[in-house]
Amino acid sequence: MQEQASSDIVSWFTGRLPDGWFTGPPEISADQDEILVVGTLSDEGLADDAAREARITRFREETREQRMKIANEAERRFRRKVSWGAQAGPMRKLFTTLSTPVMTRLRQPGRAVLDTLVASGVARSRSEALAWCVKLVAEHQADWLKDLKEALAGVEKARAKGPQA
Repeated sequence: MQEQASSDIVSWFTGRLPDGWFTGPPEISADQDEILVVGTLSDEGLADDAAREARITRFREETREQRMKIANEAERRFRRKVSWGAQAGPMRKLFTTLSTPVMTRLRQPGRAVLDTLVASGVARSRSEALAWCVKLVAEHQADWLKDLKEALAGVEKARAKGPQA
């Protein structure tokens, strides 16, 4: 699950993105490593998924140079990588996004779960199996994770009101 980007990031991209790229404000999410900008493209006159995919591909190709320039500026400003995506109707495509390695320590029972997923062909490696597990938790526990994020936001507000170090 991704978090809504800070108002500073949203404001900057809102002011920086060219008018007319998207049918409305882009969806901007961020974590400590990456900012993801996904805009909605017009799907007027597009009859099927093949046409929607072609529209997204055209947008990606035609805006590549400008997107790279904007991403470079944002990366210097926010010290995070910038990734892009587009949506036309129900079709959503993310362009090159950041895949960050994460280190974890697992005891034998945890490793056995990952090894079972690998042995059964669900995943090609322990790393892929762990990513699969994380995705599964995000899908099936979305409401619980949302509650946790809201609670964390409350903690951050309380910290901000407290004494400054």
